[in-house]
Amino acid sequence: MIAGLRTVRGVLRSLRIYYGDRRRRVAMDRLYAAFVRPGDLVFDVGAHVGDRVAAFRRLGARVVAVEPQPALVATLRLLFGRDANVSIEAVALGRTPGSVTLKLNLDNPTVSTASEAFIRAADGAPGWLGQTWTRDIDVPMTTLDQLIARHGVPVFAKIDVEGYEAETLAGLTQPLAALSFEFTTIQRDVAAECLARCCALGASRFNAALGESQSFVHADWVSAAEIGRWLADLAAEINSGDIYALA
Repeated sequence: MIAGLRTVRGVLRSLRIYYGDRRRRVAMDRLYAAFVRPGDLVFDVGAHVGDRVAAFRRLGARVVAVEPQPALVATLRLLFGRDANVSIEAVALGRTPGSVTLKLNLDNPTVSTASEAFIRAADGAPGWLGQTWTRDIDVPMTTLDQLIARHGVPVFAKIDVEGYEAETLAGLTQPLAALSFEFTTIQRDVAAECLARCCALGASRFNAALGESQSFVHADWVSAAEIGRWLADLAAEINSGDIYALA
């Protein structure tokens, strides 16, 4: 009963945060318009409450929304279940198909994770105080390659899975025109692994956005080495952001 109430409260908190700022919506649409055109296919991996799904749909894209948390899957179905251009995949993504244990943060579901290393890195870190992961559930897991086999090749894939980004990219063996992955300053090693994987898949130009700014930090696209140096020098209190990769 108490866990259920905490889950509902956590989802409502996310809905307020991610849908409550019109300026953020406008900035998000402007940023993603650099990658997405009407009719394009987009993957939203770690769709959470679907604010990015909504942005991609405003841009006219078809969206595959990937989200393993049952409460968030229910939320996505309420918001987008009648939209024929949104497919909801209630799975996690990793390097191999199977299942994985998902550690739920009931009060802040945006940081639920399949990565124990992420939870260890967050323990006691500035900006992460008070975060707790109190429930484990097993969820089905597939790969980006299998998702592509079912839905087609996306023009853009957004990956935000709380420390499981490198595992997710390990399940991709073909180049994509563009993708983004979340980084955190408590796990720069994961971001470095993601950068290396993107390069192996043919990406050559990179940029980044801090937090929820929805704006690029570099005026021009830069090399993997330059974005790597930028990430290494980034102040710890920045906490998180997204790195963008172009083929």
